[in-house]
Amino acid sequence: MKAVILAAGYATRLYPLTKNKPKPLLTVGRKTIADHLVQKLGDIKEIDTIYIVTNQKFYGVIGDWLKTVKSTKKIILENDGSTTNDDRLGAIGDIRLAINRQKIDDDMIVLAGDNMFDWGLKGFGGFAKKVPESFSIGAYDIGDKKKANIYGVVEVDEKGDMTNFLEKPQDPPTSLIATGIYYFPKGKLGLIEEFLKAGDEKDAPGHFVQWLSKRQEVRCYIFKGVWYDIGDLESYRRANLSFQEK
Repeated sequence: MKAVILAAGYATRLYPLTKNKPKPLLTVGRKTIADHLVQKLGDIKEIDTIYIVTNQKFYGVIGDWLKTVKSTKKIILENDGSTTNDDRLGAIGDIRLAINRQKIDDDMIVLAGDNMFDWGLKGFGGFAKKVPESFSIGAYDIGDKKKANIYGVVEVDEKGDMTNFLEKPQDPPTSLIATGIYYFPKGKLGLIEEFLKAGDEKDAPGHFVQWLSKRQEVRCYIFKGVWYDIGDLESYRRANLSFQEK
């Protein structure tokens, strides 16, 4: 199994903190977000390689950080070649880049590089491998439907299987949201190319999941614990405070 960490965004809403530093290298608690994510991926023994996709602007900075990382997994840094927020490839474009450049033909765990959570990933890995030919996503109940409209919103049946996915709906039907944690089966990686050729939104992974849910079974694993989507200065402040206390 392979893992991909998406770290090619420019995080303009976090300026000036991210003007010369990528968001995944912001410190939350006592470690960078990227350190947290690499450590979490270490829980999944099947993973042998972690690919981190960044951009031209931050390639050197993340490369320097990588020299300090201690992990049992092989870590490879990929440069998507973008230089600004305007020419970025988007999350799905970066996943395709990693697959094509590294010739990945294996199951994949994909993590957004700006999410912080206090749970381990071993349970999610085991859940995905129970039905390895199906896509799986990690979800989290934020407890308030009114606050869910800025996220990808998930509906599940009584078995926990996903029945619907809505990217940033105006009137969310549930408070269950996608967390930026995904499992992609190796036999269906070609669907990423199909999605991009269809001309749909290439940035938010939620658009791919929404498109995918109409064509494939997508299973949903619900996490319990503390989760932060670090999108602006206030959410970063809250996450940092929370993990410092931990």
